[in-house]
Amino acid sequence: MAVDREVIIKALDLAKRMRTILEEKKAGDIVILDVRKQTDLADYFVIATGTSNPHLKAMNEQLIVDLKHDGIPCYRHAGAPEGGWLAIDYVDVLVHLFLESQRAYYALEDLWTGATKVK
Repeated sequence: MAVDREVIIKALDLAKRMRTILEEKKAGDIVILDVRKQTDLADYFVIATGTSNPHLKAMNEQLIVDLKHDGIPCYRHAGAPEGGWLAIDYVDVLVHLFLESQRAYYALEDLWTGATKVK
């Protein structure tokens, strides 16, 4: 059981590190959702809003560079800034970067209503 607790703590620390990076890049409305009870996709979702396609690209690149520097490589990513949505998979933490219109359309916070928001 100690191993599971250690993994959860590391995933939460990673999600909080991601939030810090996104705050530094001026991301809007950053939310961390604890989705461990709802899905096996990830333990946490980090959701943030960008103001433009270049802003999404900058947030995406900064996350990948800073976390790689921390020794945490990106597992895979999907989407494109031009589409208004990017998903960056770090296995235990899945990051969703949206333009405001795309975030409203996909409404992940509404989809995962059973998830707990991490403060």
